[in-house]
Amino acid sequence: MMTADYLVIGSGVAGLTFSVKIAEKFPDRNVIIVTKANEEESNTKYAQGGVAIVLDKQKDSFKKHIKDTLIAGDGLCEEDVVKMVVEEGPKRMEELLLWGANFDLDAKGKFDLGKEGGHSEYRVVHHKDITGYEIERALLKRAHQLSNISILPHHFAIDLITNHHIEGTDPEELKCYGAYVFNQKTGEISTIKASSTLLASGGIGYVYGHTTNPIIATGDGIAMAYRAKARIKDMEFVQFHPTALYGAKGESSFLISEAVRGFGAYLRNKEGERFMLKYDERAELASRDIVSQSIDSELKKSGESHVFLDSTHLNFDGFVKHFPNIYQKCLDSHIDIKTDWIPVVPASHYLCGGIQVDKTGKTTIDNLFACGECSRTGLHGANRLASNSLLEALVYAHNIFKYHEVHESVPANVDIPDWDDKGTSITKEHVLIQHNLKELQALMHNYVGIVRSNERLERARKRLDLIHREVENFYKASKITTSLCELRNMINVAHLIVSQSLERTENKGGYFNIDNV
Repeated sequence: MMTADYLVIGSGVAGLTFSVKIAEKFPDRNVIIVTKANEEESNTKYAQGGVAIVLDKQKDSFKKHIKDTLIAGDGLCEEDVVKMVVEEGPKRMEELLLWGANFDLDAKGKFDLGKEGGHSEYRVVHHKDITGYEIERALLKRAHQLSNISILPHHFAIDLITNHHIEGTDPEELKCYGAYVFNQKTGEISTIKASSTLLASGGIGYVYGHTTNPIIATGDGIAMAYRAKARIKDMEFVQFHPTALYGAKGESSFLISEAVRGFGAYLRNKEGERFMLKYDERAELASRDIVSQSIDSELKKSGESHVFLDSTHLNFDGFVKHFPNIYQKCLDSHIDIKTDWIPVVPASHYLCGGIQVDKTGKTTIDNLFACGECSRTGLHGANRLASNSLLEALVYAHNIFKYHEVHESVPANVDIPDWDDKGTSITKEHVLIQHNLKELQALMHNYVGIVRSNERLERARKRLDLIHREVENFYKASKITTSLCELRNMINVAHLIVSQSLERTENKGGYFNIDNV
């Protein structure tokens, strides 16, 4: 058994920011970070746009950023949370600079601020079109300098340890004591006992197949918290990014950043019509939910598989300077942005809901905190404003740190049993996992996508119940594998999305059900 003062599950911006802060403050306490892939693989790494922060006080203001966030969230944001996150932004930005993160400057040496859909002013701080990657680099570098942080890559958290694992405790009392963790290299399952546990496990995009997220985004933290009886909220609000690069295989994954539309690119259908003008006066700069629903509507009308992003009228050198990564990816796909339109399609991108937390990141389970995309803070409401997510992770990681600075977590005096896998055998049925995964993804893509209906949701629920029963029986009889655990987690997440969608009777933000009109 390993013991930690702080166990952090996930190595993106949320997990690393908290770890660095707490390790700097308490050099005599230890932090264990478990992450299921390489330490640098996370949704953070793929965040192209940037961090939305009010820096230009002449043209911009906290009030404007708050208003933009509230408009995007469509009446479901918690206003005090929005105010807190927006106003904390500049301070958190300063810390990133101290840790060595670099951001683009203009000719005068000031931050080169970008503008994205839903923002009324230029306020997005960025590093070319790989902002998340740059922040991740700086945080990892700092984490490696701190001897009291241990990072365990290729370690998969299977389940949180709560009272129902421990004899002699009240199973109704919700407390977390750490997690069972699977070493993917050796196959061993370890117990990590922790005074405090932070879930910073990222998003759920892979549940949909078509996603801009890396394949590790399987909702593991949300599923673990759900099984441990934490409150999960707003799961119906899955944000679809309007413009992922369309591939002939139908597997869209590369993100064409919102900032390309902010730079002046047009959306066109196959006929060449600039169709966004029909749907919203802000045209291509409407918020993501509106752009995604508009594209979905165009595709349903035409039967086509994708629309196009046209940047042929833009300043070519300016485009390449701003978006070198996107330009290169298009070239690799035989698309020359100077003369060709970019084929794009909406893809699942970000979860606005998740594990319910208060302003200090506390969940409804004692000693369990959540931060980043796996959490539901009240900032995003029904639809996240572009580039507010890295900001949220930075602010909440800081708040969780501040809470732990004054509330010392005391190690629990309990005996935690080892992981018990008696009676299980090594599975040779990988085909069963793959088949169920493909069925799950197709189900979510076709029935629980951008535009939903009660009939489709009910069908999805029935199919999910069958898949769930089959996979649970298989799980109980099999030795642990990562792919089996991920499938089990994705089924839990899909169930939460479907059931909370059916509970919603009013269309808001990113949620649209034709039966609620």
